[in-house]
Amino acid sequence: MVFFVGELISALKLGSIYALVAIGYSIVYSIMGMINFAHGELLMIATYALWVFMNMGIGFWPGSFLAIALTVCAGILIERIAYRPIRNDGESVQIISSLAVSIFLESMCRAIFNASGKALIIPAYFSKTFKILQTNVSVIDLVTFILAIGMTAAVSIFLKKAKIGKAMRAVEDNPTASDLMGIDRDKVIMAAFAIGSLLAAIAGILYSGKYTSFNYDMGFMLGVKAFIAAVLGGLGSIYGAVLGSYLMAVLEVFFAGYLPDSITAYQTVFVFMVLIVVLLVRPEGILGSSVKRS
Repeated sequence: MVFFVGELISALKLGSIYALVAIGYSIVYSIMGMINFAHGELLMIATYALWVFMNMGIGFWPGSFLAIALTVCAGILIERIAYRPIRNDGESVQIISSLAVSIFLESMCRAIFNASGKALIIPAYFSKTFKILQTNVSVIDLVTFILAIGMTAAVSIFLKKAKIGKAMRAVEDNPTASDLMGIDRDKVIMAAFAIGSLLAAIAGILYSGKYTSFNYDMGFMLGVKAFIAAVLGGLGSIYGAVLGSYLMAVLEVFFAGYLPDSITAYQTVFVFMVLIVVLLVRPEGILGSSVKRS
């Protein structure tokens, strides 16, 4: 039972990281119908920015706020430079552009900071532990879970109550009608990228803070897994992205914990097999909608 609880806590921690990233994928896709494969690199930007700020003598908290702000600006700039000019050129062009941006950012980071890993030193109180059912849980694990749930609720409320949030929902529901009603789609898309970048930055800092080290390609695999989680839950659905993230993390952690040591290395294969089965039964994802965009 203690082992099970420990594995479950690990899954919730990992799923929270996936959820923060997956929400960004879903928001951008729901509004633009575009898969932003450069989204994972925003985690890297935030982490390296915080590392630079802390090496300049700026404290963790002010450095984190600056790093998050810089990442949001980077996300908006990427949309303005790389995606807006080709917005009407088809999905294949947009996907190629996002892959190019991803490779560019990763290569630039490697050239500037080299390929060696970096250490991110976070305040000591994040490493303190307490027990839940005889299982040690660190403060940063609890903070990660609370932030993931809290940010999910905040984004949901924002989309329902805020003026720009309502405009985002209108564009998602019917882009053509929203244009006719005078909604500025550029502002809506910029807001979507800003929200997604904010969440990715938080995820990057939490992930690097937990494992204390990171490198230039940290965002690639996290981004891929978060994208798969969003597809599993239903791409375009915020709650689907969160559900898919936790489900994927549970599968990943429990496969690693309960499979024989000889085949533990194949845990990702088993996770993807489950994904394929789910999508064969429900191609739109668990909470996804099969309704086509207008």
